[in-house]
Amino acid sequence: MKTGMSLRSICNFAYLLNSCPRMIFGKKRYTEQELVDGCAANDRRAQEVLYRRFFPDMLRMCHRYTRDTDTATEIVNTGFLRVFQKIHTFAFRGSLEGWVRRLVYHSMADHFRNNARYLHFLVLEERDEAVPENGYDTFYEEDILKAVRTLPPMSQEVFRLYAIEGYSHAEIAVTLEMSEGTSKWHLSTARQKLRNLLQRQWAISDAQ
Repeated sequence: MKTGMSLRSICNFAYLLNSCPRMIFGKKRYTEQELVDGCAANDRRAQEVLYRRFFPDMLRMCHRYTRDTDTATEIVNTGFLRVFQKIHTFAFRGSLEGWVRRLVYHSMADHFRNNARYLHFLVLEERDEAVPENGYDTFYEEDILKAVRTLPPMSQEVFRLYAIEGYSHAEIAVTLEMSEGTSKWHLSTARQKLRNLLQRQWAISDAQ
């Protein structure tokens, strides 16, 4: 489906919204159904409302991983391009915010997939700064996914949903019929097992 928007137009659109607050948007309050229908019809007012509603949270999510505002903004804008291109497919089987978050998250995953920090993005947490940077370039996506397949089935599924698909623990809890605490436990267990596995691989690589 064509939206009439390119990445350049998304960036220009974002610039106008940030430079001229409420320039387009009036006082109409949209229901989610109206918002989705409006964006699917390429209605700029609806697109502005959706962008303004979700941009701050999406930017915080991306900045947490990139630690760079310009890079995070670029990723978010690429994600919103996907949102506007795919909004007609949203089926209201979950929250609109969760759906937008997953599309932006996928844009962020694509960004990291193209550089050496993809391993850190998928497997490691912010406190894992002791991992040597020179280890990042020794692994490829298929190596990481192969390691993921060695995890216990439930931990593997939680890791996939959270780290690769971008689901929140609340959404995982509903999907897999478990508590949020159990979801967090499986993610922590999965990451610890992957760290141990990859660190052993780094040790082997360094010894060669």
